[in-house]
Amino acid sequence: MNDDLIYLVPGIEMDELNFLKSLTKDLTPEQIKTFAALYNSERRKPDHILIGGLLGLFAVAGVQRFMVNQIGMGIIYFFTAGLCFIGTIIDLVNYKRLAFEFNQQVAHKVARAAASMS
Repeated sequence: MNDDLIYLVPGIEMDELNFLKSLTKDLTPEQIKTFAALYNSERRKPDHILIGGLLGLFAVAGVQRFMVNQIGMGIIYFFTAGLCFIGTIIDLVNYKRLAFEFNQQVAHKVARAAASMS
């Protein structure tokens, strides 16, 4: 059932899939389905982070940081124009890393919730 994660989480990349497989290896098939449903509702797609970064570059700085629950950095980016655009450009280059780090935190939280639901 652990191999079904690729079908249960659409748009998943290989490094995220490997992380989720290792995280859910001890869950039952029903718990994995619960995990996937909860995880899909809370995860951020890297493309959305990229769009937020572009929006931050041309409109409201810090949007991408708010999207990954980095409220403090989002406020700093907002008031400093994305740290004079340098921070926003770095985020545009590293948007997949931002999304993956956020998704790892979400996965840990959701895995604990799915494991306790039985």
